[in-house]
Amino acid sequence: MLTQSLTSSAVASRISPVPQGALDQFGAVTGHAGLIATEFSYRKDEEIYGEDEPAEYVYQVISGAVRSYKLLSDGRRQIGAFHLPGDVFGLESGTIHRLAAEAIIDTTVRLVKRRSLELAAGTDVKVARSLWTMTAGDLRHAEDHMLLLGRKTAMEKVATFLLEMDRRLAVAGMMALPMCRRDIGDYLGLTLETVSRALSQLQAQGVLGFSGARQIVLRNRQRLHNMDA
Repeated sequence: MLTQSLTSSAVASRISPVPQGALDQFGAVTGHAGLIATEFSYRKDEEIYGEDEPAEYVYQVISGAVRSYKLLSDGRRQIGAFHLPGDVFGLESGTIHRLAAEAIIDTTVRLVKRRSLELAAGTDVKVARSLWTMTAGDLRHAEDHMLLLGRKTAMEKVATFLLEMDRRLAVAGMMALPMCRRDIGDYLGLTLETVSRALSQLQAQGVLGFSGARQIVLRNRQRLHNMDA
């Protein structure tokens, strides 16, 4: 669902744009191949593409955050990944998207035509290597997520999630989470109540503190690492 924002105002986001160096990594690939990248903006909860839609583009988050997810037959939602500034998403092994993607908050993405990337990769080793690296990263995340869902307790899952977000989001010791607790639960395979209870327990134990609903300060990373082991 490729729709450009109708407003001329800057996209408001609590997730800052990624540093230019990280964007240049993807931009260098498209620039090297002579490909044209286009920027689009999406409002909070707006669909970027739907499940089973043709996979015509490859995307990179510039600012904001994106969730990719699948609706199960019983109506539940399983979030497969959170894409944050600098992340590339929409890479598929087939011709359609297996998951849907939505903007979690107001979000800007850069996109290039998948077919153009594939053609460039067929004649340029540098482009092919970059695509392989991005695909391998997606596979590694999928494997880690599978282990998280299948082999960890609720508290271990929350600890793993916090360490992941700490690595990807923390600035000056604080995380500003773009996703709500229901999103977190759908990512970890837990109920909203279980996620809230785990966070409250970690706060009571002095492992973390809150500065606003989604502002988290980790006070004892070692304790979280021990849970994640």
